Amino acid sequence: MFDEDLLAQLDADEEVKEKGRSAVLRRATAAYLERRRRALIADGYKNAYAGQEGIGEDFEGWEEVGEWPSE
Repeated sequence: MFDEDLLAQLDADEEVKEKGRSAVLRRATAAYLERRRRALIADGYKNAYAGQEGIGEDFEGWEEVGEWPSE
């Protein structure tokens, strides 16, 4: 259940007035779930590689060369 004050603030938003509450909540939910998925993946990598001293001389400096995809 949503707090009535929060719903009132949401309903006052211009995008909500234009597209509807459900459309905005669907997009917000999808964005939340995507952020959560990425965070869980990042945590998985951290846990998998925790405590390791490194991956060796062959890969030193790769951080400066590699490119990460934009979010």
